[in-house]
Amino acid sequence: MMRRLTYITVAAGVAALVATSASAGDLPKNISWTAYGTTSAGYANGVSIGNVLKKNYGSEVRLIPGKNDVSRMIPVAQGKADLCACGAAALMAQEGAFDFGKPKWGPQRLFNVFNNAKTPEGISLLLAADAGVKTLKDLKGKRMAWVRGAPALNLNLEAFLAFAGLSWDDVEKVQFPGWKQATEGVIAGQADAVIASTTSPPHQRLAASPRGNLHPTLPHGDTAGWERARAIMPIWNQRNISKGNGLENNMSGEVPYEGGGFPYPIYVTYPDRDEKFIYALTKAVAEHHKEIQEGFAPASGYAVESQVLSWVMPYHPGAIRYYKEVGAWTAEHDAHNDKLLKRQDVLAAAWKTVTDMNLSNDEHVAKWATVRAAALEAAGLSVPFRNF
Repeated sequence: MMRRLTYITVAAGVAALVATSASAGDLPKNISWTAYGTTSAGYANGVSIGNVLKKNYGSEVRLIPGKNDVSRMIPVAQGKADLCACGAAALMAQEGAFDFGKPKWGPQRLFNVFNNAKTPEGISLLLAADAGVKTLKDLKGKRMAWVRGAPALNLNLEAFLAFAGLSWDDVEKVQFPGWKQATEGVIAGQADAVIASTTSPPHQRLAASPRGNLHPTLPHGDTAGWERARAIMPIWNQRNISKGNGLENNMSGEVPYEGGGFPYPIYVTYPDRDEKFIYALTKAVAEHHKEIQEGFAPASGYAVESQVLSWVMPYHPGAIRYYKEVGAWTAEHDAHNDKLLKRQDVLAAAWKTVTDMNLSNDEHVAKWATVRAAALEAAGLSVPFRNF
């Protein structure tokens, strides 16, 4: 069941959409998607969207919280949920990396729908000011928190290191069982930094502690640094950060400062979801983006102009139809989308090569990592998440 959608062949001309009549009013009475836990910002985004859809269209949104990346994807893969309000793991699922590199999963043919993108918040480090870090290069030799079983967190921190030309080999890795414990470890002096969003409450605690806090900057003019960071986390984009806790304590000394971030939540689904439904949902969310933000202030990135339409995953035909309708989708976006669909074809073919070998679990994962990288390189494509 988990692999069945991996092999679906989607024509490169997916943007040549079927002409059917639809509107946001065509939303079904019941909609569901998976999300992070009930205390997460992703879940709060869903609550706000759900309230808006119920008020304007009478649609009930059921949010299904999941404890980890796999548990959030299972109901969507099985058709028991319409979408996943995911984080960075959405790209890992497309790429068949980490947990999705195991035999029962594989690269998932996922389509983007819309995202909470281009917000004034961003990605940061919960970084102790007393560690003596003035620029990211000064992270060399410092104690970086590694959260067990959380590849997305660790890769985001690795991207900060890569921006400075560093790697995990250049720092001291301090392991923690969870992100909460890692933040407590930084505040208590057991580590010097852990990944966090700029709005994460632990920034307030760290700033008020004897250690103090410091937000790192990611200068937008450092092209090489951005290329290195995106090689680790392709979902990153540049942002001027103006919202967060303790922002005045940053490497530039000014607010807003040059930093980065990525859409969150990232709303993805499978190709078999009805085009009219996805069109109607995309239209409803975009047209009511101000109401959604009124319900939850961090949900400020749902407007059409906030979307990143040339991104790392192809868009669903229903979403494309709406973006074309409002003049946001261009021929360049079509070309970019076609390339992403071809990438998914390369991944699916490489996966079949490995599954046909009938290897044991560990042998399969090791062989898949090698075959995947070779297939992407042979096609002239990038290889994020090379080692998992």
